[in-house]
Amino acid sequence: MTNQSASQTPPLNPAYRPWTRGGGAKLTPEQFAAWVDERLAAHQAAIDRLLAVTGERTAENSLLAYDQAIAELATAGSQVGLLNSVYPDKAIRDKAQDLAQKISQAAVQLALNRQVYDALAAIPSAGLDATTSYYLDRTLLQYRLSGVDRDDATRQRLQQLQEQATIASLTFSRNVQEGGNNVAVDDPAELDGLPPDFLAAHPPAQEGEHAGKILLTTDFPDYMPVMTFAKSHDLRRRMMLAYNTRAYPQNRDILLNLLKIRQQVAQLLGFETWADLATADQMMESAANMQSFLNELAEATREGAEREYAMILEFARQQQPGLEKIDAASRGYWLELYRRSAFNFDSQAVRPYFPYERVQKGILATAEKLFRVTFRQVEQPEVWHPAVTCWEVFEQGEKIGVFYLDMHPREGKDKWFSAHPLIPGIQGRQLPEAALICNFPEPKEGNPALLQYSDVVTYFHEFGHLMHAILGGRQRWAGQSGIATEGDFVEVPSQLLEEFFRDPELLATFAHHYQTGEPIPSELVERMNRAGAFGRADWVRTQIYYTTYSLETHRIPPDQLDPDQLLQDLYQRFLPYQWIDGNKMYSSFTHLVGYTSNYYTYLYDKVIALDFFRQFPPNDLLQAETAQKYRSAVLEPGGSLPGKAIVEAFLGRSQSMAAFTEWVGEEFEAANAG
Repeated sequence: MTNQSASQTPPLNPAYRPWTRGGGAKLTPEQFAAWVDERLAAHQAAIDRLLAVTGERTAENSLLAYDQAIAELATAGSQVGLLNSVYPDKAIRDKAQDLAQKISQAAVQLALNRQVYDALAAIPSAGLDATTSYYLDRTLLQYRLSGVDRDDATRQRLQQLQEQATIASLTFSRNVQEGGNNVAVDDPAELDGLPPDFLAAHPPAQEGEHAGKILLTTDFPDYMPVMTFAKSHDLRRRMMLAYNTRAYPQNRDILLNLLKIRQQVAQLLGFETWADLATADQMMESAANMQSFLNELAEATREGAEREYAMILEFARQQQPGLEKIDAASRGYWLELYRRSAFNFDSQAVRPYFPYERVQKGILATAEKLFRVTFRQVEQPEVWHPAVTCWEVFEQGEKIGVFYLDMHPREGKDKWFSAHPLIPGIQGRQLPEAALICNFPEPKEGNPALLQYSDVVTYFHEFGHLMHAILGGRQRWAGQSGIATEGDFVEVPSQLLEEFFRDPELLATFAHHYQTGEPIPSELVERMNRAGAFGRADWVRTQIYYTTYSLETHRIPPDQLDPDQLLQDLYQRFLPYQWIDGNKMYSSFTHLVGYTSNYYTYLYDKVIALDFFRQFPPNDLLQAETAQKYRSAVLEPGGSLPGKAIVEAFLGRSQSMAAFTEWVGEEFEAANAG
């Protein structure tokens, strides 16, 4: 037989998406299943081509076939995951959950396929370019971490456990997605302090069991204003508990079962805990390094957080004599009032400058200038819901990607904020596609959907992910396309773009008063920045609290873990605000499913992102030279380089804590200036 080459196969080009089978929001479960079966058949065909190769193994005849299999699997998994999160028809969401299990089974089988591993391991490293060599080495490492080199019985047991973990993870996430609570308000006086547009958007119910009452949801457009502005402590407390029990009690046992499964997987692979396994192929390298990093941050922020709390408590006692402590439900409220007093900044004062439509246009325009691309909205696109918009990305007239914006809450939709890769880009063969899934207030007649400034920061954050997916999506290998870096680098582009929000000149280009058209005054932005800087030590320690909870749940033996007691113990260890009984935050903490023990990436990447941001000229953030260097050195490589190499390519050195330390300390400079 002659040496077969995978390059002889037709190029991948999934130009259609599953929802187009039914014309957008009319997809049937049968059409959906057929689309997935086609992707899995193409995936298996690529594996068959790989294993049929005779003679010497090469990147062209073996790694390419493997990569084609990965591309099909990634496309199927990403789009099924999308429709599981957003599709309006529950029958499709239910079908997506079944199909996700099917795709996961294929992925686990591939990860434990010893024949595939042996075929890839037989490719000589000599003569490979650096990108291909890195891809091959990382692929082989991940195979070993999955247990491919274990005996048949162990591999079979690992496959069973991974399939069980998939079911538990999907069920946990679905319970959060569909488990929103409501808070009924009998007395309109409880809404004192909330913005007029919020009150206008929440009239009393006219019929049903809540007739005459004002019904609030635990969706972000209701939750955040209540926790920030409502004067009623009882309302804030009810809202907090409703938000943190959205998937309780059902997710408690599911979480414990998932942790038990992960612990068994780790020990079968020779690791003491899941946290040790989960960091083995990350920039952090080990759970011990993670703990050292957290200890350093905890020590560096302890004094600052205590000082912040003391300042807020003293202020609160002046307003409410006899107040002994500020509890968890009042934290955001008193922080808002303190900022108004200490910095002459009322966060409601900037909301008129942030109507949703203007914010979206402004962020798109900012990204166009920063990344030297053009966005063009697709007219009458086929999408999964009428509220979704579709955009094409162009560079010098050439289309280089597609993205979708699904930005407002609705029943059955995932309630979080995320960027969702859909199709991996492959250089010369297919364009990258991605989506933003968010839950911002929706503009309606008479309601421009004014955003809080934290909402605008979130939009910048998620758009940073989106641009990473698109601009990093022109790789030779699908497995290196887009957001394919180590897991603890993925939050760098998003957290860097957040910092652009603080620039007065940039904001003035789009933040115009929804009634007068007046640009946001630079003096107001400066006050917003000073006020926004206050509370950073507390923010860091809150992140440490989440991170330590993620770590400890994956280090403590599951049969000894009490998730409720651990949550309370860590809260009281890291945060000064009074604990409120009934808080079951872990039951809706979906990062425990996705990031598992590695939630530390937000803090780790904040250090890198701030170091990166310092390289941009403060008086010209969109300067072409720095922006182009950032795009070419950080975003365009996708996952074709190790994260540490990307850092060094942009900075010319390893990351430093200096910018992060200054960022945290800036709050007290702001307080003194205020």
